[in-house]
Amino acid sequence: MIRRQPFGRTGHDSSATIFGAAALGQVTQKVADETLKLLDRYGVNHIDVAASYGDAELRIGPWMEKRRKDFFLATKTGMRTYAEAKEEFSKSLNRLKVKGVDLIQLHNLTHPEEWETAMGGDGALKALTEAREQGLTRFIGVTGHGLFAPAMHMRSLKRFDFDSVLLPWNYVLHGDERYRREFNSLLGMCGDRGVAVQTIKSITRGPWGEKRHTAETWYEPFEAQGDIGLAVSWILGQGTIFLNTASDVRLLPKVLEAANINAPKPSDEEMEELSKRTHMSRLFVS
Repeated sequence: MIRRQPFGRTGHDSSATIFGAAALGQVTQKVADETLKLLDRYGVNHIDVAASYGDAELRIGPWMEKRRKDFFLATKTGMRTYAEAKEEFSKSLNRLKVKGVDLIQLHNLTHPEEWETAMGGDGALKALTEAREQGLTRFIGVTGHGLFAPAMHMRSLKRFDFDSVLLPWNYVLHGDERYRREFNSLLGMCGDRGVAVQTIKSITRGPWGEKRHTAETWYEPFEAQGDIGLAVSWILGQGTIFLNTASDVRLLPKVLEAANINAPKPSDEEMEELSKRTHMSRLFVS
């Protein structure tokens, strides 16, 4: 079973590997139900979905009708205004077949102008805080992609007391001095405040470029079990941060198996060898 650890200050012990339900966006209900069996096998008790993840919320809805209490359920809204976010969240609750979720997150909030709108007086954050007051969610988080995510999350935390953050983290990003410095600063701030830190893009090899796509991820992932094992162990070996799984159900068994082994964090030499052997490269350039 995959180890569990406190999800920040929420009082919930979540599996260190969280199910990234973007993997269900384009699958049938039968495939989704088989995925649920896999999550049960490894003890995954935390699901992260979003309104924009295709049919993912619809696929999770039947699970929640029967097993809502078994999972910490998180979704996201990409809307920036109060009215739009309120409407989208209401639709998410209907699609998920629940009265409320555990965590609602502002999705990919890294663009300065969008940030000002969402965090403003008539912005999306107002809709989420209102939802919390109404008992439709217990916690509020913020997510981000790209190289500006750590800095923007710190800015967000200075404006509002978010319960969780989500952002990219892998060995290539660790090699970017500015990103590493800002990620560690964010990690320190979150540690002081009891804010949960979720990471994405852990098994990224690099951009697809001209290569034929062999997975549903928008980046080229590692696919060999050994390579995935090193990438996963590098993330989970860093203590209390969480790893959110990739958006391809075919990769999920390999990621969960790697997390289940609970191997120690690989050395810098091991990760450098992986990087050179697989030609790891930057996914984000600005």
